[in-house]
Amino acid sequence: MKYQISKIKKSIATFIPSLKGLGIGKVESSRSGKYLIFASPFVALQERSRDISFLILIFALCISMGTVKAAEVTIEPLSDTSPKGDFVVGPGKLEISLNPGETKTVELTIVNRLGTAKIFTISKEDIKGSTDPDKTVVLLGDDRGPYSLRDYLKPAVSSIKIESGYRARVPVTLSLPANAEPGGLYGSLVVGLASSASAGESSSGASATNALVTRIGTLFFVRVNGVANEKGHLDNFRLSSGKKYIFDSGKLNFDLLFKNEGNISLNPYGSVTIANSLGTTVGLVNVEPWYALPQSLRYRKVEWQPTFLFGRYVATALISPGYGSDKNEINLVFWVIPWKVLLMVVVILILIVFILRRWRRGRRKGLGVRD
Repeated sequence: MKYQISKIKKSIATFIPSLKGLGIGKVESSRSGKYLIFASPFVALQERSRDISFLILIFALCISMGTVKAAEVTIEPLSDTSPKGDFVVGPGKLEISLNPGETKTVELTIVNRLGTAKIFTISKEDIKGSTDPDKTVVLLGDDRGPYSLRDYLKPAVSSIKIESGYRARVPVTLSLPANAEPGGLYGSLVVGLASSASAGESSSGASATNALVTRIGTLFFVRVNGVANEKGHLDNFRLSSGKKYIFDSGKLNFDLLFKNEGNISLNPYGSVTIANSLGTTVGLVNVEPWYALPQSLRYRKVEWQPTFLFGRYVATALISPGYGSDKNEINLVFWVIPWKVLLMVVVILILIVFILRRWRRGRRKGLGVRD
């Protein structure tokens, strides 16, 4: 018992100076011993053996007050645990607005539906847009992007083992520096799974030794609050076929090409209206917002399923760049001549000509006129 009390006293003696250094309390000497004096609402406490239990209580309270509990990974079972041969990472994209110096914690989920326990890795990469409109996002690997976010992303773990039929929720802390400039920062957390094929054989009978790596990324679009350079416009509007004469009245696909010239991602949106040669509107397609990263070109495909088309039409794209009240407008003229209708018209014309010739020939014979 004496040993335990002595050990507790030593712990408290070590604890008191640390409190003094933190400014939580201070130590004063007196004839009767040492006192630990806490700021209001605490009172002076004499360090005596009879007060050991109370000091231990204060010690535990201060530890709990001074310790920030780190975000923890949670793993939970799925309602449907049947294997589906894949794994799922979510969300696909996060758009976050933060002030310089601000910190925010979000959640990354990884679902294992592969039928066996797997170890998943979580890595950070910067991303950027592309001037090739067919490439939505470019992952940069170890390279630093023009609007780098990787240094400010911190997942709770870099790898995690998940049993099949379970979901892991991984906290991700996003901390911006106090001197972050207004605009956009872009990065990705990439979840990877390496499957070794060394145990198997190829179709030729040779042993396979290369690992197959599957990666799925969550995109992070962070807007640093402040005055950003928002600049973008609708650059082109065309039929996906690239032709202005269409010989089928079925589904039509339009391509919208948006160019972002600023330093912040934009979410353009709008509509495509189709009118016939009389100016009557025969179709309207609402274009939901899509994103375009800074300094990039981004296509958006729009589908329209008409009932029947024949003749000349004008399609009008009216697109807002995602900021302000201005809209970009481009008109597109195209002709629709369905081949089935065209063939039917040709057949009818041939029949008419044939019938007319037969009628004329018969009439000439009746009149006794030779050809």
